[in-house]
Amino acid sequence: MQVTAAMVKELRERSGAAMMDCKKALVETDGDIEAALDVMRKSGAAKAAKKAGRIAADGAVIVRVAGDSAVVVEINSETDFVAKDENFVSFATNVATTILSSNATTPDELAEQTLANTSGTVESERQQLSAKVGEKISIRRFERLQSSNLLIDYVHGNRIGVLVELQGGDLELGKDVAMHIAASNPVCVSEEQVPAELVSKEREIQIAQAEQSGKTLDIAEKMVAGRIRKFLAEITLTGQPFVKDPDKTVGKLLKDNNAVVVNFIRFEVGAGIEKKAENFAQEVMAQARMADGAGS
Repeated sequence: MQVTAAMVKELRERSGAAMMDCKKALVETDGDIEAALDVMRKSGAAKAAKKAGRIAADGAVIVRVAGDSAVVVEINSETDFVAKDENFVSFATNVATTILSSNATTPDELAEQTLANTSGTVESERQQLSAKVGEKISIRRFERLQSSNLLIDYVHGNRIGVLVELQGGDLELGKDVAMHIAASNPVCVSEEQVPAELVSKEREIQIAQAEQSGKTLDIAEKMVAGRIRKFLAEITLTGQPFVKDPDKTVGKLLKDNNAVVVNFIRFEVGAGIEKKAENFAQEVMAQARMADGAGS
């Protein structure tokens, strides 16, 4: 039987799944909508798809170090309750293990990999977990570090994860620095790494504030020079007061221990996630394009 656009539309409305998934199921079942629904339910596609529009801003950060390789990954759920569920924790741990052993560089590439300790792909196991716990589950982002230097991991609860690459020093120092990064959230290691546009933007803001207070441009610029130095100290790891001893900076702590932080990664659950506004015009256009494809 020919799969028509109307059939695809009906299945999409009933299942909440993407049009391509609907068309695939209809082709597989020779146009039988009820059978196609069963196929999608069995695979978890229909249930998972209905959750796709929800906002998953909770979840967990997993950090793993294995020899000279390390990874930090954020996996989102809709609630903290599910993030603590043993099924979610097992999935997240297996995802981190999979990343360490694969060449995937994006969540989409990772989705096609076989999930560690399972026989399914990362995507199929994600869909099954989503159907099981009743929430949208998504692998939002991950980053790797690979180095012969000391790699240190630190997790605060399950919501903030830090990886530190330390040259010199020892594990105890690395843990202290990682804990500081988790607490103080520096932008980068040192002033030299601060993006020029960030400094320029801050300078413009400070000059405008000084001028509004009645200062001349010359005086404003002198005032701003000091404020910029303070700003750079606040956002850089080496410039920040060490959380366990605020009388010394992290830079001084590292220097005293003949150590250098080469790199660090800090993930916090839900950071920057905002609910997307619905764009119904784009949705209608996408449906029309897919429907045309289904009818051809």
